[in-house]
Amino acid sequence: MLSNYGKIAVDSLWHNNPILVQLLGLCPLLAVSSTFINSLGLGIATTLVLIGSNVTVSMIRHKVKQELRIPIFVMVIASFVTIVELAMNAYLHELYKILGIFIPLIVTNCVIIARAEAFASKNDMKSSFIDGLTMGLGFTFILLLLGSMREIIGQGTLFSQAHLMFGEGFREMQVTLISDYSGFLLAILPPGAFIGIGLLIALRNVIEQKRKARLARQPVLPVAEHNQA
Repeated sequence: MLSNYGKIAVDSLWHNNPILVQLLGLCPLLAVSSTFINSLGLGIATTLVLIGSNVTVSMIRHKVKQELRIPIFVMVIASFVTIVELAMNAYLHELYKILGIFIPLIVTNCVIIARAEAFASKNDMKSSFIDGLTMGLGFTFILLLLGSMREIIGQGTLFSQAHLMFGEGFREMQVTLISDYSGFLLAILPPGAFIGIGLLIALRNVIEQKRKARLARQPVLPVAEHNQA
């Protein structure tokens, strides 16, 4: 049996994944996930905002009037987005310029306001922290999968421009998977992102259907035998 925290993690990463299941936050996903590094930058920024806003909302949940909760939650989220944006501008300036408007637009990401309203406002700080962390990791994981797919198909490379996040020492981290590759423009344009996310959703649905079919074939123990086990 999973613990309560384990159940939160499994729900966030798989059963209730913000992208594959809830289809939230697709605007930045489709616009920014053209490379692995771009996806990693946006994923980390979103995860930090999710954690900070979830924990803060959980802390103040008993002090906020019901009719004011949404405006206050948005202000909390906007505060953490501003912190992340300023930090990226200061320490990861070139990557910040590439991600552009999609960093401040984290404020409007439905994943974050949904978790603040549906989970953090009703649960303790530790559960809210785990929910924010695992939701962010689930969002980031799909971003990285999509970004890797689009970069490989579109450019024939992986980890291009890694120095933008990790420093000049990682400039040679780029891996060229296809030599003399002329590129595939569709993969790095938004229509390619739609196709990619559709394939990932289809793959997730196939895996889930097979899992449910396997569970349905397992024999159900009588109650007495189950209790003895």
